[in-house]
Amino acid sequence: MSIATEPVMTKAEAPLNGSGPGLFGIKRRNRSRLVIAVLLALFSLGPLLYMVSLSFQPNGGLLGATVLIPTHPTVQNYVQAWTENSFSRYFVNSIIVSIATVIITVIFASLAAFAFARYKFPLKELIFYVFLASLAVPNLLLLIPQFLLMDRLHLLDSLFGLILLYVASNLPFTIFLLRGFFEAIPKEYEESFRMDGAGTLRVLVSLIVPLALPALAVVSMFIFSAAWDEFPVALTMINTSSHYTLPVGLADFIGVHTVAWGPFFAASVIATVPVIVVFLGIPAMVPLGVSLGRFDETVTEIRPGRVARQCGCDHTKGH
Repeated sequence: MSIATEPVMTKAEAPLNGSGPGLFGIKRRNRSRLVIAVLLALFSLGPLLYMVSLSFQPNGGLLGATVLIPTHPTVQNYVQAWTENSFSRYFVNSIIVSIATVIITVIFASLAAFAFARYKFPLKELIFYVFLASLAVPNLLLLIPQFLLMDRLHLLDSLFGLILLYVASNLPFTIFLLRGFFEAIPKEYEESFRMDGAGTLRVLVSLIVPLALPALAVVSMFIFSAAWDEFPVALTMINTSSHYTLPVGLADFIGVHTVAWGPFFAASVIATVPVIVVFLGIPAMVPLGVSLGRFDETVTEIRPGRVARQCGCDHTKGH
């Protein structure tokens, strides 16, 4: 009796099915994905790199520049952008508004999301879906009602009024994301805290928030970016130049007949730096390996024994 065997192909005869190693140890099937990703990255970074290049070009040859690396680079555009048109004041205003918006939104959204995730109360789902429905309304449609409301509250032309509007616009999306994450945190940890006599606030601050740091970091990045780049509401609500935020202040570089292109591009680069720092710095400080809506005990490195030690109880003795 003969046993049928399949012919063994040598490495040279193996078909190029994408499973073999390729250049730099990258499989052939992944090489095309890598090339596409690099091309998309270059396509996305192209305008940013060109803006940085133009910001170092002398004003005389700026519009005729066709090379990415300036022939005679200068930092005069940055000096002029920072010292003229009260640009430094606009920068500080945007920092204040953006950071305050992040802090207030995260605090109130965490409280609301925790209530939606852990408690039962009348019309709970209806209220939640009303929050979600507000996401379908474009912000531009709310400009006139917001203007009239701020006028009635005497908050026009103030950074505090602008912060309140930004918080209100960011709350629904933040509550939606945090609720899914809070619901995925095992209730056993919360019960351990409560058996030790912890109240709701302590459970939220000492347990839920540390476990939800990845989700809080993600929503903080989105909120900061939205508040930092927002233009129509700030342009409508702010009339005094000393209260301008950065997007509104950038319009000062555009005159009626001329445009200071060099300082304008330099100011645009400066305005981009904080957002880049936030999107690169937060992931470096907070592990973002936990996907929203799920809880992974391995990634967060929180185990029942550790929670038991924090709350003063022992899971091995019946908890």
